[in-house]
Amino acid sequence: MSVSLDGKLVVAISSRALFDFEEENEVFVKDQNDHPYMALQLERLESPAKHGVAFSLVKKLLAFNTQESQLVEVVILSRNDPVSGLRVMKSAEHYTLPIIRCCFTRGAPPWRYLKPLRANLFLSTHLDDVRAALSANVPAAQVYPLSAHASDSHPNEVRIAFDGDAVLFSDEAERVYQAQGLNAFQKHEADKAALPLPDGPFKPLLSALQRLRLAGTPRMRIRTALVTARSAPAHERAIRTLMNWNIEVDEAMFLGGLDKGEFLREFEPDFFFDDQTGHVNSASRHVPSGHVASGISNS
Repeated sequence: MSVSLDGKLVVAISSRALFDFEEENEVFVKDQNDHPYMALQLERLESPAKHGVAFSLVKKLLAFNTQESQLVEVVILSRNDPVSGLRVMKSAEHYTLPIIRCCFTRGAPPWRYLKPLRANLFLSTHLDDVRAALSANVPAAQVYPLSAHASDSHPNEVRIAFDGDAVLFSDEAERVYQAQGLNAFQKHEADKAALPLPDGPFKPLLSALQRLRLAGTPRMRIRTALVTARSAPAHERAIRTLMNWNIEVDEAMFLGGLDKGEFLREFEPDFFFDDQTGHVNSASRHVPSGHVASGISNS
């Protein structure tokens, strides 16, 4: 009987995004040689790694699975070597994370395995891998490993926050803003309020989350938020686009350029995605955050 990941929400994640390997990574950076790093990981083989920035997101998504229905698959996709990978998988086992699939590439780009995995999301601390994944049309973000960790206030709810332009939507409107300024942007969006925005790189993930929301489980829920620098009248096109997609978001914050960090602190997401490093830096002081290296701001 063949095995397939079709129909599942598939999250591929690097070791450093799931676990806190910053101390070990410093050894690798210092020596630029993986042998001391491998020796340290082997020495610590029986010591579970601490939670990483995306740990809460992964644990909660996996809680959607039941014996009767496996809705979510998490795969370790890592530049680690196979020996160091032993500690990664032992750490996952220690925390009872049901992760059974892994690829360790010893420094080679792992993103090329995203297509056969049918991945809906790739989380990595390695920017080049994130850019390559986005170029291959896989939603991907560079995890900021020193981000604040997720709150434990919502144990039965996966909370995810998204920026709009160049993340959920294309960067069409952002290009107008950068070329012609705020007034032209507002007019452009008001004139096209009834015309849905083109898809952005994370629209497929939002669609997959919608399917997971509808499949549901009594134990877990999904709560999403759109957190954007847009303001009225440019808010209308964003909302109408989501309606056109038949996708629900639970909260929408049109902040008109206000700092996003404090609003995200109150929403308490398990993860926040934004294309602009300034917003990610602000958010990362409060919540787990990742940089979506797409659109004109990342040209």
